[in-house]
Amino acid sequence: MKKTFALTHPKIKPARLVESIKHEVKKYLGRERRKTLPEGTDYWAFDCQFGATAEVAEDIYPSEINKRIDGAVEQELTEFYLVILARAEAHKPKEDVASDSDEIED
Repeated sequence: MKKTFALTHPKIKPARLVESIKHEVKKYLGRERRKTLPEGTDYWAFDCQFGATAEVAEDIYPSEINKRIDGAVEQELTEFYLVILARAEAHKPKEDVASDSDEIED
């Protein structure tokens, strides 16, 4: 999702507009998480960017999206730019703990 969201509307109150934007983002994240994973991967990771415009957008974590939207409202921005890109990832295997303890006992 690469989208510029408007925070002003002639008929919709700003609070309801913000709620609908947050709901749309939540729906998109859920839809992406429900997709089947490619072979060899076990979870979806998300690359996110947020900014007043596409040129000044900075990388953020998905958990920060709602806070950034609220911040844009507090700054009285008329619009903001949001990017959410899903990518499949595989967990890195843990190192073998048993082999470390064997070396200590010797």
